[in-house]
Amino acid sequence: MNVDAGSLSHILPPPPIEALRRPALFLDMDGVLAPLAPHPDDVVPVARRTAVLKQLIQKLDGRVAIISGRTLSEIDRISDGAAQAASGVHGLERRSADGVAVRDEADPAVKQAVAAFNAFAAERPGVVVEDKGVAAGLHYRGAPDQGGAAQALATDIADRTGLVLQPGSMVLELKTPGTDKGTALTAFMDQSPFKGAVPIMVGDDLTDEHGFAAATALGGFGILVGPPRETAARHGLADVDAVLDWLEAVAASVSETTT
Repeated sequence: MNVDAGSLSHILPPPPIEALRRPALFLDMDGVLAPLAPHPDDVVPVARRTAVLKQLIQKLDGRVAIISGRTLSEIDRISDGAAQAASGVHGLERRSADGVAVRDEADPAVKQAVAAFNAFAAERPGVVVEDKGVAAGLHYRGAPDQGGAAQALATDIADRTGLVLQPGSMVLELKTPGTDKGTALTAFMDQSPFKGAVPIMVGDDLTDEHGFAAATALGGFGILVGPPRETAARHGLADVDAVLDWLEAVAASVSETTT
């Protein structure tokens, strides 16, 4: 998908609450529902997050999905199993609201990427490798000085193999081609209970821009979490706490007429 991002925004307006009519919420995990951490395993379930997800799913008649770069198993671990509808690894894993899960076949080159990333990390303390089967992740939040070298390595592998290079917040992923968070959102919107609703994508990094664009194309909007930057999102929230505050306010404002 070609993301047509808007001009650099100074301060995006906060998203509406009372004006929402039959919303469908699509929520990224890291940096949105959960704070960023040096190691992916450091992110754990939190009672407040789990409670608001369960409340929203009940109030919105199931129209809540987590769309993340993490695997479905990691989404379930961190959300404490609160969300049935979910998409992992940028759309390569998907589970509908009725529990039917599918996973795209991995490109054979992913194994090459994992091996190269492991060799890179072995010589650089603080660098972490994630093998997601259909994608390989290289995290350098624990070694920010290695960002340039990590970028060069990932770019070279992408050029040689045809894997898609997906940059994120202090992470580089090489993934099986064919999907992104926008295609995941669009697929959900073709299914019950999301069909006919107004899609709202909440995300924080470049991987979420496809989701913002898809939500806008379907009559909804994106919400950028964190500092302002060039984005296709129309609204903004400061941080994870602000996201949870907003989600709690949405849940409290939902009436029978909006579901």
